[in-house]
Amino acid sequence: MSISDNVRIRKANKSDLDAVVNIYDEIHKTEEEGIISVGWIRGIYPVKETAEEALKREDLFIIEKDGIVLGSGIINKIQVDVYKKTKWEHEAEDDKVCVLHTLTISPMAGKQGLGKEFIKFYENYALENGCSELRIDTNERNMAARKMYSKLGYKEVAIVPTVFNGIPDVNLVLLEKYLGQNA
Repeated sequence: MSISDNVRIRKANKSDLDAVVNIYDEIHKTEEEGIISVGWIRGIYPVKETAEEALKREDLFIIEKDGIVLGSGIINKIQVDVYKKTKWEHEAEDDKVCVLHTLTISPMAGKQGLGKEFIKFYENYALENGCSELRIDTNERNMAARKMYSKLGYKEVAIVPTVFNGIPDVNLVLLEKYLGQNA
């Protein structure tokens, strides 16, 4: 999907893997420096294997500008364990639920609207694949993501204490957006 002449979102390929992992590292470094608070831990999540597994499943997407990978996300129908125990506002069959995991934008490319563009892509992708219910999760500490999701119409339905992707003591914020009956 081309957003503008120089920005597009597409399925990742093997040659994108290093760029995606470099963005993970940039985010870890920026968090370690206290500049941002995402709640991820270097060496635990996300790691190279996170991107490799998504690439194998063919559900890793990248956003690039002028041919440079500036972000990524994983879009599929895989709901994490805590989703099953949650009372969602819109109950939906599993095949009607689309989930966005591990949305990243390089800290060097912040404030350009790339996260918002990726969310728009995710919503369109869900509709094209017959999904009416969108679900996302984020660490309670990730206030920037929570603010963006709220502005884009996502509702926080629960905050669940859990061990998430190997990270202990996470308060996982579960968000949803319902696209309607005709999706």
